[in-house]
Amino acid sequence: MQRDGHYPYQSSIEAYGNGGFRFAGMSHKGSLLCLPSGMHAWKTREAAQISLRTLSPVLEQSANIDVLLVGLGQDIAFFSPELRQSLRAQSIIAEAVTTASAVSTYNIMLSEGRAVAAALIAVERAKPDTGRSR
Repeated sequence: MQRDGHYPYQSSIEAYGNGGFRFAGMSHKGSLLCLPSGMHAWKTREAAQISLRTLSPVLEQSANIDVLLVGLGQDIAFFSPELRQSLRAQSIIAEAVTTASAVSTYNIMLSEGRAVAAALIAVERAKPDTGRSR
């Protein structure tokens, strides 16, 4: 069941690319927040748009998150040290990497039962060496 860009369960990512993600047997077009409260549509389209405001759903659930994986898109981009420190003040460790790396690490940590969340910027193409595509 999906309502207003929200799936009420945290799920592993089955595939990504073509500007979206597959999880729980469904497709989602656009960027995605994977939180303890479920999978949420995220309007962020590029790394420069990531801020405390765009990550406010993460901060609201900080008590249930130890690690936030931030997928910055196809390539690693600048991730504000101030933003990283603000998350750390909420006891969240932020790791900013490519979306491909964030998806892979998120799936592993979720399968281990870790308190993980992900903020994933959608990409058009999955990295060729990952074997993941839509």
